[in-house]
Amino acid sequence: MSYQPLVVPWADALWNKLARQHAESRLPHAILLTGHTGTGKIEFAQAFAHLLLCHQPHNHQPCGVCRGCELLSSGNHPDLVHLHPAEAGKAIKVDQVRELLQFLHNTAQQGGYRVVVMEPAENMNINAANALLKSLEEPGNNTLLLLVSHQPGQLMPTIRSRCQQVGFPMPKPEEAIPWLTQQLDIDAERAEQLLRITQGAPLKARLLYQNDRISFRAGFMTGLVDLLKARTTAVTLAEKFYKEDLLQLLEWMHSLLVDIARLQADGDMQKISNTDMFKMLNAVAKKTTVVKLYALIDKLQAERISLMERHNPNRQLLLETLLLEWVGLVR
Repeated sequence: MSYQPLVVPWADALWNKLARQHAESRLPHAILLTGHTGTGKIEFAQAFAHLLLCHQPHNHQPCGVCRGCELLSSGNHPDLVHLHPAEAGKAIKVDQVRELLQFLHNTAQQGGYRVVVMEPAENMNINAANALLKSLEEPGNNTLLLLVSHQPGQLMPTIRSRCQQVGFPMPKPEEAIPWLTQQLDIDAERAEQLLRITQGAPLKARLLYQNDRISFRAGFMTGLVDLLKARTTAVTLAEKFYKEDLLQLLEWMHSLLVDIARLQADGDMQKISNTDMFKMLNAVAKKTTVVKLYALIDKLQAERISLMERHNPNRQLLLETLLLEWVGLVR
């Protein structure tokens, strides 16, 4: 049976474009794949690496039976390196890039391409990025560096300028909903709700559902409601949640605030993401001021960027402070 990598349907046109470039020997030595988190960039990059390492591709797809595909299926292809932080949320360090440079100096063991998939590329620290620059300038023949980035603005300009930048498409609802219903065996209404919660990112929606993060989100949302109704305190709520995925919590809070701003603007429920929280959102929209709301939106966005840049705040204090400002919206 032929190997079928995961290429989401909304990326078909991009896949065919790059596959044609490969077939015509027109690929650049480095591609920077950018776009929203949870849309399939990483899976696309891995699948494209598999195409390059297949010895007998057919119709822009790996054959699934050659020696290259067998090695890929076993997870031990010697000409493929997947570079990522040693721990989630941490930096890609210079020692990791130095090991990569050694790999790039060697001849491809299978006689074809050498491929590097790095994600998220913006997690390189400054020393790692500087070490990578030389490879981007002189990568060698039959080499492709696939840099995947959710926040390309955080990359050094010299890194960006040495790559062909490729924007990964954000799916339309009519593409994402059928895909998600098939992936999760759920109805279209449930799929649409998941996509609203995740701002239209299907793979993020799938992960939310499969990892039972729906109930986790529900618990956090209940906590925010209880906080507004003085049934709990910011200290108690922060103590309960600060060890969790803090960036995710801040993203959820930011999404709620954006919904409140939309409700204040025109009151249209159809424009909000968190439809399950409409009652709370509408109550806050009626009580808070534009000044308070946008001050907290700006603060949350700044803290999200700080976390993505791998700063290490006092997590409990940060969450407690933001929760106090959340309550302050209606005081």
